Amino acid sequence: MTAAAEEVIARAGSSNTTGYAIEVEDMSVWYGQGRAVHDLSMHVPQGSIYGLVGPSGAGKSTTIRVLATVQQPNAGTVLVDGVDARVDPAAARARIGYLPDFCGLYEGLTAGEYLGFYGAIYGVSPRRRRQMTDELLELLSLTDRRDDPVKSLSRGMRQKLGLARCLIHDPRILLLDEPASGLDPRSRLDLRDILQELARLRKTILISSHMLSELAEICTHLGIMRAGELMAEGPVDEFMSAAFPDAIVRMRLLRADDVATARQILETHRACRGVEAADASTLVFQFDGRRQDPAAILEQLSARGVQVTDFTVERPTLEDVFLRVTDGGGRG
Repeated sequence: MTAAAEEVIARAGSSNTTGYAIEVEDMSVWYGQGRAVHDLSMHVPQGSIYGLVGPSGAGKSTTIRVLATVQQPNAGTVLVDGVDARVDPAAARARIGYLPDFCGLYEGLTAGEYLGFYGAIYGVSPRRRRQMTDELLELLSLTDRRDDPVKSLSRGMRQKLGLARCLIHDPRILLLDEPASGLDPRSRLDLRDILQELARLRKTILISSHMLSELAEICTHLGIMRAGELMAEGPVDEFMSAAFPDAIVRMRLLRADDVATARQILETHRACRGVEAADASTLVFQFDGRRQDPAAILEQLSARGVQVTDFTVERPTLEDVFLRVTDGGGRG
């Protein structure tokens, strides 16, 4: 065990006071001679929605299985809400709700019976089970499906029911492995809204996906995996600003004849760099100025008789960030 791992365990003690819901240090997982995860260290803040992203085969599902205590790592330290998951997996399991990438359901049960069954497994009292079942079916818009057999539910409804099963014992942490896989666009939007509501209830959510567009609107933190390694992690806003410190501005002019004048003005402004013509009447440039600078620039242009019909600040996407990090190396 490394000194860093020993420090994490000592810091955790009997309760979690670190501010992290999940702490992983130097974790490795091998399948025979193949390495699925290598020396992974990951830190998921309490109350965050942490997106674990990467291409298929990056090691995301293996990492989540270890966190869910379904699989033991070959090396490393795994703390779940301050509990060492390798030493006391039962205690760790009580703190998490786990939705695997393929969630088998008992099709002969009704939706209500299914949740009651899992509540009993987790040791939830009968009265509390009934209360949680009512609340979860309402939260997930499945109240009118309580008495319907699971086999009659659509793919989207089954996924919601699987999520409800994860919540039946009121865990602090949710581990969701590709939860939007196979869902139609409407069901994906419903899932996004549900996850945001759970975050407002102070649940910590770790969600994996290879489709970055699914996570763009909901994640507060990001971890990028490739070939079994965590390339980088941190708040999404910091990823954006570190990977793309300058905004890209696209400015369209009313008259193409004004391009030379506009370009001269932009090139003399301290906040504008790399001014280029995208077409006969459009200029594109990097901008790293203050919020009030665009207004000053537009005022200068107007004073010179240059009319601007569009001034768009283009923001990077998570796909852009992923490509920048994996191509250029991770940040700490």
